[in-house]
Amino acid sequence: MFMMLKKFAALALAFTIGASSLPAHAEPTDWPQWRGPHRDGQAAPQELAQEWPESGPTLKWQSGKLGRGYSSFSIVDGKLFSMGADDKNSFAVCLDSQSGKVLWKTNISRTGVIGDYNTGWGGGPRSTPTVDGDQVFVLSDIGTVAALAKDTGDLIWSTSLVEDFGGKIPKWGFSESVLVDGDRIMVTPGGDSFIVGLDRQSGEPVWQSKDYDARAQYVSIIKGSVNDVSFYATASGDGIVGFACDSGEKLFENPTTGNPTAVIPTPILSGNLLYHTSAYGAGNSLLKLTGKNDSIDEEQVYHLGGKSMTNHHGGVVLVDKTIYGFTKANGGNWMAQDLETGDTLWEEKIRGNKSGSIAYADGRLYCYNDGDGTLLLLTPDREKFQPVGKLTLPKQTSIPRDRGAIWAHPVIANQTLFIRDQDLIFAYDIKR
Repeated sequence: MFMMLKKFAALALAFTIGASSLPAHAEPTDWPQWRGPHRDGQAAPQELAQEWPESGPTLKWQSGKLGRGYSSFSIVDGKLFSMGADDKNSFAVCLDSQSGKVLWKTNISRTGVIGDYNTGWGGGPRSTPTVDGDQVFVLSDIGTVAALAKDTGDLIWSTSLVEDFGGKIPKWGFSESVLVDGDRIMVTPGGDSFIVGLDRQSGEPVWQSKDYDARAQYVSIIKGSVNDVSFYATASGDGIVGFACDSGEKLFENPTTGNPTAVIPTPILSGNLLYHTSAYGAGNSLLKLTGKNDSIDEEQVYHLGGKSMTNHHGGVVLVDKTIYGFTKANGGNWMAQDLETGDTLWEEKIRGNKSGSIAYADGRLYCYNDGDGTLLLLTPDREKFQPVGKLTLPKQTSIPRDRGAIWAHPVIANQTLFIRDQDLIFAYDIKR
């Protein structure tokens, strides 16, 4: 089956895609991948309301077409891309971002079941599509990577991280969002082929990390560069690790934010400072990277556990040398932390919530709580928790959550806030 799809890939590319490296004709305020244009949780510049009325922003539209899952959204060229699942299939779906109308829907793999991974916290895809040029790249919860035509959803190629690369499905399903780096699609099967790079036109492997063997976790890869040394950074249960973009050689690693249960948040790179956090007792660390002669030296600035930032899976953002996000410490709180020192600046408990996901746009933080269906608009402030708006979902999903909650991350694009609760999607007008 895999080889048949490879042959189909060549024909599809020859007749429908052409040069797949063609740039997307994206709007300047699009959100084309996981955590935004730069994978840091920050939206593209756009003029947005700086506070909301007591009733919250205006709801533009809502839809119940996404099925089961925790995937977030990518927004490109007036189209919204996400993933979901029904009783038989895991699928990618494209909607009109102005109306919520479904434009296409493509089955990617069978639906994951309890024998594949622990679905007690909810099943369905966890990965966010990556849109680049005329293609969309997706990953299902059981490890199927697929390339689709952006405008039609036609399948170009498909491969399995388990069957074709020897990976093992993580305990709670494959969850990372693939990184597009030029002609490479970067993804993590785990094992001795920890990270692989796939040719975007065919899906064939063209790159592999070296000298590292660990099971895939739930982290999405970022690309960085320090003193002209380019690297891919991610994390496993053994901690954060970086590999040379050209050779695949391991450049650095640090064990402090690894843990044996689940490592989830995406690292944040600011200049030559690399910040990472995870839960289950790991805490947070700041590394100072120095590149020279095709190598990178890593210095640990700090590692903090206990009552500091221990982010579960909602991610953190960096604004003006301040880390904002939800910590599992102290019973669960929104928190501000100084990047350079690690000092806690403030904490705020929102009762009824055990976690929350975050994004930043036009001078405001968007904090989506996982339990009560509220999203708070905050002014970033090192001194205090400063809310300037709140919305509450008009309804929550009827899909059984099991032990799960509202875990899809918020997205801000084209002066619109998009938030999800399983099958439900809500689009709010937040223009200034």
